[in-house]
Amino acid sequence: MSITVPPLKAIVTHLADVIEYPKTGLKRKILLEDANCQYALLSLAAGTEIAEHTSPRNATVNVIEGQGTLTLEGKEIVLESGVFVFMPAATPHALKAMTNLTFLLTFSE
Repeated sequence: MSITVPPLKAIVTHLADVIEYPKTGLKRKILLEDANCQYALLSLAAGTEIAEHTSPRNATVNVIEGQGTLTLEGKEIVLESGVFVFMPAATPHALKAMTNLTFLLTFSE
């Protein structure tokens, strides 16, 4: 599901209504995208690991539900509902979902 919205047009999405967990791995749903930002809902099955990588854009993680661990610049951060993380572009990070885990991932310039 991908929605491109012209400037200044509002949308409303109830995140709980669009969460879908895969049996394994991750599922990514792009909720909104424009020239400057991308808002994606990522849902990871318990036990899923994403190896260390970087992004060319600034990113935020806003945990909706579940538990996991984010390794950011070598430091472990516990992910659980309500946790917000900002990652500057090119910051090394990795992720492990301990339980089913969903978060809103935002990329920005």
